[in-house]
Amino acid sequence: MKSTINEVKHHVGESVTIGCWLNKKRSSGKIQFLQLRDGSGYIQGVVVKSDVSEEAWEAASKLTQESSLYVTGTVKEDTRSKGGFELDVTGVEIIQLTEEYPITPKEHGVDFLMDNRHLWIRSPRQRAVLVIRAQIIQAVQQFFNERGFQLVDPPILTPSSCEGTTNLFHTKYFDEDAFLTQSGQLYMEAAAMALGRVYSFGPTFRAEKSKTRRHLIEFWMIEPEMAFVNHEENLEVQEQFVSHIVQTVLANCKAELETLERDTSKLEKIQGRFPRITYDEAVDFLQKNGHEFAWGEDFGAPHETAIAAQYETPVFITHWPTEIKAFYMKPDPSRPEVVLCADMIAPEGYGEIIGGSQRIDDPELMEQRFQEHSLSKEAYQWYLDLRKYGTVPHSGFGLGLERTVAWICGLDHVRETIPFPRLLYRLYP
Repeated sequence: MKSTINEVKHHVGESVTIGCWLNKKRSSGKIQFLQLRDGSGYIQGVVVKSDVSEEAWEAASKLTQESSLYVTGTVKEDTRSKGGFELDVTGVEIIQLTEEYPITPKEHGVDFLMDNRHLWIRSPRQRAVLVIRAQIIQAVQQFFNERGFQLVDPPILTPSSCEGTTNLFHTKYFDEDAFLTQSGQLYMEAAAMALGRVYSFGPTFRAEKSKTRRHLIEFWMIEPEMAFVNHEENLEVQEQFVSHIVQTVLANCKAELETLERDTSKLEKIQGRFPRITYDEAVDFLQKNGHEFAWGEDFGAPHETAIAAQYETPVFITHWPTEIKAFYMKPDPSRPEVVLCADMIAPEGYGEIIGGSQRIDDPELMEQRFQEHSLSKEAYQWYLDLRKYGTVPHSGFGLGLERTVAWICGLDHVRETIPFPRLLYRLYP
């Protein structure tokens, strides 16, 4: 019968056939050890010359790295193997013999590996990252589905930008100007007024000419919006959300985290209530610890890292200056120079993974913000309508998928967190 590697546990003592690739091979005289992969996992196939036909032995002998094959054998338990099972091979059918596979066990430079990204993702480490990414996506969907959120898909092409167009990709929409979206948030606010609690999950684009380890040109965002939810309630949803993601990965991706040599003891602490500090407190901390920093400036990576180093879980930085945050954020009624918002900073130097706020619900104040920021009423009259027809208190946030993957996996660079990264000067493969 046919099986996948991750399903062999159901066929102990039975003969199965697996379509797979050869990861690597070693030989000990009259025994060949085949390290096989099929995408679902890894298993060792043991070929004993005296137990197989001459044709099967010769076929196994010919196999090269990344050759494709069908292997048939009996499944047996093996506590010494990582997967817990092994295959006593009885037959080998070669599909294709690979010649001169470019990614060998030796060290390769980053540029070479990125040029061969379509092949690099086959490696155990890159596979582990992509499996964890997929698990995070499942955890996201589970969290929101279980809490009554509806998935809504905002447009990728937009007529303008809510935060300026300098960092957006411009295109022509027939005879009109259009831009690739940098956020679906404004559209999700409209959806929340119809459905109550909603979330989107889709690609977003930033045309920043940045080459830091935290930035991609194309990345994926999860953006919930919630009607009748205030700032503090918004923070509670965020900490529950991130805790759920981390604990789900810990429960379901033990082998992949082990492949990445991730220190899971740090992830096990990610649950419960996260600490909260105000922007004022963060500035005071930085100034007292050797950072030249003035109130009203935005934090850079060194500042975020210094603040996060004081905590073992993510930390919220709340109540940022109104002047450096987006036009739609609601001012604190008791102190209008700051807004009811928060950035969630991940531990271990991974920076901001969530930005969120309570949104302005006052029609007059929103009109005023449009004027102050020179925003196009023609392009976004529909957004003003949300405050005109049944306005309510509401809040939301956005989580960057790739930064979250980088943190949970313990990666040095965000380029490994997405199958085919789009970076400054890199559009291939």
